[in-house]
Amino acid sequence: MRAPGTPFRGVTPEQAATLSAVVDTIVPADEYPSGTEAGVLDYLERWFDLHASYAAGLDAVEAEARERYGEGFPVLPYERREALLRAVEAGDTRTPWPLDATVFVSTVVGHVMEGFYGDPDNGGNRDAISWRMIGFEVRG
Repeated sequence: MRAPGTPFRGVTPEQAATLSAVVDTIVPADEYPSGTEAGVLDYLERWFDLHASYAAGLDAVEAEARERYGEGFPVLPYERREALLRAVEAGDTRTPWPLDATVFVSTVVGHVMEGFYGDPDNGGNRDAISWRMIGFEVRG
């Protein structure tokens, strides 16, 4: 199991920490594990070239957090992280983005959902936790 903030191939430790915080903002812990606890980071690293598709967006999320709140994204309280991602997804940015901010956030949300709800054989959904959460039973 990958620990949150553990560096990935192709991204910096800071980008990995931001990605961990983004994942846990999209799927926070409640009575069930968070996205990182459920293996979403492992899924993302397995299926996506994080450097090519994520690094610039993660740096932009970090810059956006510093502009809005004066702190890095990973250390912000959940409510501020969620508000920032919602604003960026809606096109409300305060810093220059090297890519389409709305597309980046919606793409990451989609990838996180794949990793959280998908087949555990694909690297995420550790111990089929989300399947148990929604009552899905594998038959056959």
